Amino acid sequence: MKKFGYFFFLAIAVLALAACGADKEASKTSSDKKESETEDFAVDKGLLNVEITMPASFVEGDDVDATIKEAEAEGIKVTKNEDGSLTYKMSKSEHKKMMKDIKTNAEKSIDEIKTDGTFPSVKDITYNNSFSKYTLTVDKAAYENSMDSWSIIGIGITGMMYNLFNGEDMDKMKINIDVKDEATGEVFDTTVYPDDLEEAESELSTEE
Repeated sequence: MKKFGYFFFLAIAVLALAACGADKEASKTSSDKKESETEDFAVDKGLLNVEITMPASFVEGDDVDATIKEAEAEGIKVTKNEDGSLTYKMSKSEHKKMMKDIKTNAEKSIDEIKTDGTFPSVKDITYNNSFSKYTLTVDKAAYENSMDSWSIIGIGITGMMYNLFNGEDMDKMKINIDVKDEATGEVFDTTVYPDDLEEAESELSTEE
């Protein structure tokens, strides 16, 4: 299950980065809205099985046949839909295994943000079991005079990834990230994803 879970982990990052902009554009007209609905990421939890549908844009450019073969080798049925999306059908036990694998990768990703030296002002990251609430403890002066705010995007995507595959509605999802000064304990910034994702990307692009 490891490779399959890691595939999902990488794929969701692409989806999450594009989701907010796509939703705003889709709201302009009813026909656009109808088209956007076919691009939704969906998780349907039945009594015995779980179905996950990934939009066509999610797998565009990938070797779809190889992706399907890999999933089916794990006992997961995959259906190619007319709109190009893929629907994965698995038992609840398989979905549970997949969520465990995604959780492991999410924990690893967060740990790397803390320890690999890319964001030196970040001293600690704590989070709840559902990856929906985070506290980022930083050296405030160093944080505000660096590009370490990029770490927020990685944390937000990790939270959205986990919650999307766990069946949370993107429209209702809230991933809260508080940034706290290590010296004073003051929370001096709060980001809520996916609401703030597009704005955060825009600000960081300007900083470059």
